[in-house]
Amino acid sequence: MKFFIDTANVDEIRQANSLRILDGVTTNPTLIAKTGKPFMDVVKEILEEVPDKPVSLEVASTDYEGMVKEGEYLAQFGKNVVVKIPMTIDGLKAVKHFEYKGIKTNVTLIFSPAQALLAMKAGASYISPFVGRLDDISHTGMQLIEEIKTIRDNYDFHTEIIVASVRNPLHVVESAIIRADIATIPYKVIAQLAKHPLTDIGLERFLKDWESVPEKPF
Repeated sequence: MKFFIDTANVDEIRQANSLRILDGVTTNPTLIAKTGKPFMDVVKEILEEVPDKPVSLEVASTDYEGMVKEGEYLAQFGKNVVVKIPMTIDGLKAVKHFEYKGIKTNVTLIFSPAQALLAMKAGASYISPFVGRLDDISHTGMQLIEEIKTIRDNYDFHTEIIVASVRNPLHVVESAIIRADIATIPYKVIAQLAKHPLTDIGLERFLKDWESVPEKPF
């Protein structure tokens, strides 16, 4: 399973990239707004840090013409740019346009198998079902991933499934168990994946025992 990081914070991207496990980046207007920086400054910083990995950049328009204009503008900044499109009727039209132009797309804000089917049929390179937000309203988010994966495999669509709105390590583990293509993960959750209380206890004991070893070589 591929690991994307879901952030616009370049320091977090840099830290994740240094682990050598990062496969891509997803952003959205909310994440970029949190940086407090101009939009294009953030975009250029991210693309400089990960020039060879897919970076999803979301359009701000909701109409077809606006999405096409903004998406084509963003795509010129790198071959690794993926234009992030909202799951709407105009969005589906824009996806088909970008597919024809050879520009990759990521259809976001997907909450149902029907929406996923439409996006895959339109030619989306990636789709982003939001599992955490479904959990918030007492739906099982990971069940949606399983249903979408079944539909994708039934018809051999080329679309990759990004598990989005990841809130905790369990979401990541469940994604791997059901063989999702990608999970896009906040840096905080990436760090949590590496932690376990028994690891901390074991390490503390090893270090204490090491202190009693005579004539240590280093």
